[in-house]
Amino acid sequence: MTPADRTVAVLAYPGMSVFETGIVTEVFGLPRPELGVPWYDLRLCAERPGPVPLIGGAALHSPYGLDDLAAAGTVIVPGVPDVHGTPSPELVAALRRAHRGGARVVSLCSGAFALAGAGLLDGRRATTHWRYADLLARRHPQVTVDPDVLYLDDGDVATSAGSAAGLDLCVHLVRRDHGVAVANAVARRLVIPPHRDGGQAQFIESPVTTGPDDDRIAGSLAWALTHLSEPLTVATLARQAHMSPRTYLRHFARATGTSPIRWLIDQRIRSSLALLETCDAPVTEIAAAVGFDTSVTYRHHFARAMRTSPSAYRRAFRADGDSAPARATGPDGGRRTGRVGQGAGT
Repeated sequence: MTPADRTVAVLAYPGMSVFETGIVTEVFGLPRPELGVPWYDLRLCAERPGPVPLIGGAALHSPYGLDDLAAAGTVIVPGVPDVHGTPSPELVAALRRAHRGGARVVSLCSGAFALAGAGLLDGRRATTHWRYADLLARRHPQVTVDPDVLYLDDGDVATSAGSAAGLDLCVHLVRRDHGVAVANAVARRLVIPPHRDGGQAQFIESPVTTGPDDDRIAGSLAWALTHLSEPLTVATLARQAHMSPRTYLRHFARATGTSPIRWLIDQRIRSSLALLETCDAPVTEIAAAVGFDTSVTYRHHFARAMRTSPSAYRRAFRADGDSAPARATGPDGGRRTGRVGQGAGT
């Protein structure tokens, strides 16, 4: 990344909550020399000169304005103060100028309304907080609103769901820029999982409860992560949780917001990323190491999850030409082909 690419600008606006700005600050603003990679240059940019009043009575003063926002490599718009309002012409112009200049433009929570108001989401899939998804779809019919996911990355434009999902998206952007190992290290320092499974559906009006059944589901997931290279079915996971398959499916969906099959596919894809980055093994061997029946199945699910191919992903992260071990070893040390699914391989 060039110095310009490493510049991250976050919009500050009157009446903003410091939480979402804090998310961006924690991920991109704190110096992290221990990671051994050039880190980001964070700038808080106000739309107009002068103090920016925050929720709680404090005020923010920043020397950076919309010109600095438009010149950044990554532009982040936190939740807007009024989802029924319209972004100012000055902000719209700055966002469009940033996008035309090659910036990665990002929204957190209701910040998607600002990106949509600038026309940057037209013809794209986007997300926002589940409370505002219908409103975003009505106000901007050119946008395909997905109310379920935690975030969507469309390359040069990315959107996240409710405020805390901004952490998921920010860590994902670090993973894009610096790879799995660095992103995992950042997540550990934040004491959050490198990737949360499921979407917003698990949070809509009915928060996840904690009880013995949830503990048993969690235990089965922890076990599965150490056996990804093995054939895993719903029945296998249900046995680990001491439940019937039907009961397991019901509790799994309530606890995670997704299905065991989707969860296993996602975990296997994500386990493969580090192998693609760090070893020279053929894709067929990597597919087997993380538990896919065939490389065709692996490539199919990889493309759906990552919007690229395993080979293209490897080229992007191995552009430096560093040598790497030839063998692909899965997270459990295994190389045996496994299956994802309830019966047949997926």
